[in-house]
Amino acid sequence: MSRVGNKPISVPGGVNVGVNGKSVDVSGPLGKLNWSVPGWIGVAPSEDKKFIVVTRTGDAKEARALHGLSRALIANMVEGVTKGFERKLEIYGTGYGCNVAGRKLHLNIGFMGRGGKNKPQFELDIPQGVDIDIEVAASRGDSEPAKMTVKGCDKQAVGHFAASVRKLRPPEPYKGKGIRYAGEHVRRKQGKALAGAGR
Repeated sequence: MSRVGNKPISVPGGVNVGVNGKSVDVSGPLGKLNWSVPGWIGVAPSEDKKFIVVTRTGDAKEARALHGLSRALIANMVEGVTKGFERKLEIYGTGYGCNVAGRKLHLNIGFMGRGGKNKPQFELDIPQGVDIDIEVAASRGDSEPAKMTVKGCDKQAVGHFAASVRKLRPPEPYKGKGIRYAGEHVRRKQGKALAGAGR
């Protein structure tokens, strides 16, 4: 038995959950989400509409694997339309920075030869349902990073976009320059010592 899958999902006030066949629609103050339920899984509201119950049609390996996953995904949808999700990113490096223009994220992250005068080195389209808050637009040295927050009601979309931004310039281990998640620990390496140094 899946302990996660059997746990009912509480539906807070202001959230509407609609089940139409294998389609689950969740709407709330922060937006609307939709997900198609796998064939092994059943989703139904309780009689008082205050809970969502996720069941499975059998004990096959695939059904057991999908039971807890489906419950977790629907619970994330409910949480997303009420509280939202966010990933904070920090950009370390002298001259590195970020900015938002319309629905595009502009990044300058130390790639010589890219961009140009008054043009960013990278210009990324911000996905629908994802928003970017710029807290600090430009880094100052190696100790004061540029900071931004990726947020939205879809946990997968927020995480995927944050990961795609970080992938452009992962933190390098010597000076720590690059893009990292807030609170992420970067293992540092000592640079090569010059031959004859200390003699």
